[in-house]
Order: sequence, then C-alpha cells, then structure tokens
Amino acid sequence: MEIKDQLNIYKERGLKVFATSSFQTQSVVLLHLLSKIDIPTPVYFLNTGFHFPETLEYKNRLTQLFGLKVIDVFSDVPRIQQRNEKNHFFYACDPDYCCYLNKERPMEPVLQEYDVWLTGVRADQSKVRNNLKIEQPVKHGVIKFHPMLGWTGKMIYEYINKYKLPKHPLDDKGYVSVGCQPCTVKYSFDSDTTGREGRWSGMSKTECGLHTNLIEK
Repeated sequence: MEIKDQLNIYKERGLKVFATSSFQTQSVVLLHLLSKIDIPTPVYFLNTGFHFPETLEYKNRLTQLFGLKVIDVFSDVPRIQQRNEKNHFFYACDPDYCCYLNKERPMEPVLQEYDVWLTGVRADQSKVRNNLKIEQPVKHGVIKFHPMLGWTGKMIYEYINKYKLPKHPLDDKGYVSVGCQPCTVKYSFDSDTTGREGRWSGMSKTECGLHTNLIEK
C-alpha cells in the first residue's frame, strides 16, 4: 500500500500521525515522499547535541527545500552533565545510557501526544530491523508504521538519483550511515564497517533503542 493511502486511512480514523527522521542521506526519500502528500505530518528530530554540523546543515536544507514542519527534541539532561563519576561522557563509557537520555526518554512525551509514529527504517539495515513489521505496537498505545520496510539500499539510491535529491554532505566522504559524531566512523575497506556497522564500531551495539526498547513486548 502507498504511504499516502495508509495515511489517509489513519486520517479517516481520526488518528494523529507524526514522523521522526535522523536526516542522513537515506532519510531523504521518506521526507521527499511526505512532502508530496497533502497530509501535514510533523517531523521530529532528536537533537542529541552530538550531531555532525553537516547533519544540522542538511536538516535545515531539506526543511526549507521540502517545506517540512520539523520539531527539534532535546534531552532534559544538558550535554555537559552527561558524564559518569570519572567525568567520562556516557557515549564513551555507557552508550546505551547515552541513547536512553538522548533518544528514548525524550521520545516518551512525544508518543503521548500522537497515535501513529512513522519512521523510515528498512529490513535490510540490520538483523533487528529485519524482524520488524509494517505496523508495530509501541508504548502508550501508539502504532509504529514502517512504510519503507521493504525498500532496499539500491531502491533508495535509485530514487535519490531519479529525483536528483540532495545528499548528506558526508555521504561522499566515506560515511555510509551517519549518527552522532562520537559514535560514527567512516566506511573502511580494511574493516567490516559497512552499513550500520559504522555506528558504535567495535561494540555489539547496533541500535539506539528507539526501534527496540520502545516496542511493546
């Protein structure tokens, strides 16, 4: 089913829909699709304070280009206070807790305002995401809608090229998946840092928790 058709169904049911985006290169397809649909959908950006400057520039560019309503969401714990007793940032010593502070916890009040959460995750991005369904129940009775789940990386880049959509500034510099700056590395031909493996390199961690910990068990 097309995204527009499903959003119309939600609208007819009186459900409030919002989207989230990390504003990396592969995010641009869903954002472009939303911009062509006459159903206003606010896009929330979890601004951790650790993003690459290029990501923030890209976010501003796409917001203006597509006429998006983007809302920044911040952690209630200031970045400077996100340290342990040894004064080490949590992203270095406890990345799961860092993601909880900057991703999961700030999302909780947003979920309480809406009925449907739309994301751009794809099954081919990781083993975890391969087990997701098109619609999935998450906390606070919200439906998580994954319209891009069946898309492949090849389809994403063909769409980008077809519509000549702008790429993330770091895309041509060897970054195949862009997250927070301290936890993102370039692709390397001498390592296995391909796809999302370029995130939290050297750790078993592959997800920030948004698409795992907030799902109803």
